[in-house]
Order: sequence, then structure tokens, then C-alpha cells
Amino acid sequence: MQYSRKFFSLFFAGILAVASASCSAENEAPAASPVDSKLTEKNINAELKKAYDKYKGLKEGANADYIPALDKVDSNIFGIVLVTVDGKVYSVGDIESEVSIQSISKVFTMAKVTEEKGIDALPKNVGVDATGQVFNSIYAIEQNQGHEMNPLVNAGAITTTSMVSGKSYNEIWNKILGYYSDFAGRELTVLEDIYKSEAATNQRNQAIAHLMYAYGHIEGDPLQATDIYTRQCSVGVNAKDLGNMAATLANAGTNPITGKELVKSADIPEILAVMATAGLYDDAGKWLYKTGLPAKSGVGGGIIAVSPGKFGIAAISPPLDAAGNSVRAQKAIADISAALGGNPYEAAPYGK
Repeated sequence: MQYSRKFFSLFFAGILAVASASCSAENEAPAASPVDSKLTEKNINAELKKAYDKYKGLKEGANADYIPALDKVDSNIFGIVLVTVDGKVYSVGDIESEVSIQSISKVFTMAKVTEEKGIDALPKNVGVDATGQVFNSIYAIEQNQGHEMNPLVNAGAITTTSMVSGKSYNEIWNKILGYYSDFAGRELTVLEDIYKSEAATNQRNQAIAHLMYAYGHIEGDPLQATDIYTRQCSVGVNAKDLGNMAATLANAGTNPITGKELVKSADIPEILAVMATAGLYDDAGKWLYKTGLPAKSGVGGGIIAVSPGKFGIAAISPPLDAAGNSVRAQKAIADISAALGGNPYEAAPYGK
């Protein structure tokens, strides 16, 4: 069978046309998703103000009082900060007043140990499972001889602090404080009144540390580990600091304000997974069910939450619920995230 030159010309022209269309489709920038389209300056500011106005008058909850100094913190402090992964900062309310970071610090010490000793160090020595017990449970230690814990309950957190490398107390402490400061984007300091109050009432944590030492999880001085842990919980932060810290996790470990890489991007999913399963004490499951956000709370009144690849958000309000989580901060963050499409589990059907 013979084919004319015209046939071959048309045939190859068709192939080139298909190839060209294919390349154009591959190189074409993807359209913004419906979720991303919600993250405009106008929307973010509107949702922050809406949540702030809705909850600023809420009088539920009470300051933590098992650490005497926490009961004296102004219960009217209420501020919200959202920081996008491109470094834009949005805020409303009181974003300057400092509270103690408390258990939120556990996330960043966990990150420090992960960076120093590798992603498998904490699962091997502490575990990454939710214990099903209260955050300062001694029974949970005895149940598995210190295994099957996680870095966000006290036994796991004190052990994690003991794993930070250093030849002296000061070297370890300065390394921890410097790391927190890098996340916040400014030099942080300890609230000495909180530290002194907490150090005078931390006998249970001392007992927890001795048990973890007895079972071989803490290799050094358990009392030194407890004291450094107490000091890290007493670091002062405001809502902007916490927002920056959360945004660094959302931005795959690089501070979006300073551009400094603090955690390898490959290690972020594991850190966020522990936050998701154990971040809000006994109500971690309820929080994840409602918001889908990895988060961490502290009894100082702060909460951070992470929408990976989108934004970090933080709120501070000292009055807590029965589980130890800020009442206003939970409600505000949940509302804002829902309105801005922050839940990482949300997806639209393909093609819609």
C-alpha cells in the first residue's frame, strides 16, 4: 500500500499537535484548590475577628491552680495569631502578654532530639503511642516498664529532655532555649516566678523521672532532667511566638519568617503524628475528630495547631477545661480552621 506525502505530513502534524498539548498540560501551573482559595488576607482577617469577637466574653473554665503561680495569671488574656507558610502574619487581640509555654514545649524538645539522634531514637526509648492514661500517670509507666509512652506525656517528655546532648546542665539548657527561640524568631526567656513555683511543687515529676531512670530510659541524673524539664515549661511566650512556632512546623521545619531550617522536612510527618494522637491530653481524640489538626496545648493557656503546607495558628487564653485545655483557644482555632479549610483530611471529589 502506498501513502502520499500529504498523508505523512498530516500524520506527523497530528502527532506533534498531541505531544505539544500534552507538554502544555504538564507544564501548566495547577489551579488553586478550593481550600487554598480561602486563604486570602480578607478571609483570614475576617475569620480571626469573627472568632475573637465570638469568644472574648466567654467565661467558661478556670486557670490551672496546681502550680500556684498559674492561678495568678490574668484570665482575661486572649489573643490569636495565624502565620501562613509564606510568612504572612495575621493577629487579633492580646498578642504581647506572655504566659508560660508549659507542655507545648514538649513538641520542640521532641524535635530537637529527633534532629540530634534520628527519627528512631524516641520510638525506641520512649514510644509514640497514646497511653490512655492521664498525662502525669505513674500507672502508665508501671504498665509497660516505661515503654509504650510518647514524648507528650510527662514520663516521655522528661525522658526526652534527658536525651538532649550536652556535657553540663548549662550546655543542655542553653541548647534547648536557643532552639525554642529559633522557632519563635526572637530570644525567649524563663518566667522566673513560674519556674520557682513549679520547681517547688514538682515532686510527682521527680518520682516519674526516678521510675524512668530505674527502668533504664533515663541514663543521666533524673533530678537534673526533671529540673531542666521544669525550666523549659516555664519559658515565656506570647501568641505571636506560638504562631511562628506552629508555622515552622506547617512549613516543613523551616521558620517562614527567618528562613532558618530547624527540622528536616522528612522528620515533620512523625512529629505531627504524635501531636495528632496525644496533643490535647485526654481530649486529643475529640480534638482530632473535630478539626483534623495536629496540635499541642499547655496548662499556661496556649494552644498551637498545624495545617501542613498552609498555616500555623496559635491562641492564648488561660482558663482551662477539665482536660487541661484552654476553652477559648480551642473554640477559636476550631472555628477559624474550619472556615479557612485547614483540616488536612478534607478533600473534594476528583474533578470537582
